[in-house]
Amino acid sequence: MINVGIVDDHAIVRTGLTQFLSENVDMRVMGVAANGIEALDLVRSNQIDVLVMDLSMPGHSGVDAMSDLRTQAPNVGILVLSCYPVEHYAVSLFRQGASGYLNKDCDPGDIMEAIRVISMGNRYITTQVAELLAQQVKRKGDVSPHEQLSDREFQVFLKLAQGDTVSAVAEQLSISVKTVSTYRTRLMEKMNLDSNCDLTYYAMKNGLIN
Repeated sequence: MINVGIVDDHAIVRTGLTQFLSENVDMRVMGVAANGIEALDLVRSNQIDVLVMDLSMPGHSGVDAMSDLRTQAPNVGILVLSCYPVEHYAVSLFRQGASGYLNKDCDPGDIMEAIRVISMGNRYITTQVAELLAQQVKRKGDVSPHEQLSDREFQVFLKLAQGDTVSAVAEQLSISVKTVSTYRTRLMEKMNLDSNCDLTYYAMKNGLIN
């Protein structure tokens, strides 16, 4: 039996996935969560094999939760199920420890297949993701500005791009304002941008935020 956890800020998605996955005799939904903080509580209080997690959630997003989940629950497989196109986030999230990435427009059967593959300790890599990974290896230094960021810099970048203040980011990530300011300075230099407005424009142009 594969124990699954579902993390999505939309109740209808949580309910739909729970019903869909429960129809499979080899899967059991152990619990649901609406954001990254609740996801951490979910894996602490339940024996979860695979966590099916959205990216865009208020407060503590899937991106925010990824590093904490990898630290606190390293054996839990994480299948990202997002509305964002694969090319926008997949490579970065695999680097951070995701076990699989699917767009919400995927065939429902792909979700079941991915969960089964990940539950065996493997990564679920679609043909599209494999091509993206191969392209990144070939390009080496020729990568997009946001792909040059560290995991934490990318996390801070997304929050600033969505309009969060430095103080708000510090509180959400449980780090100091000074540390956030340092990350901001570094990512601005790497991306050759000058202001938070530039960050927002870049993120929207590249489909990283809605």
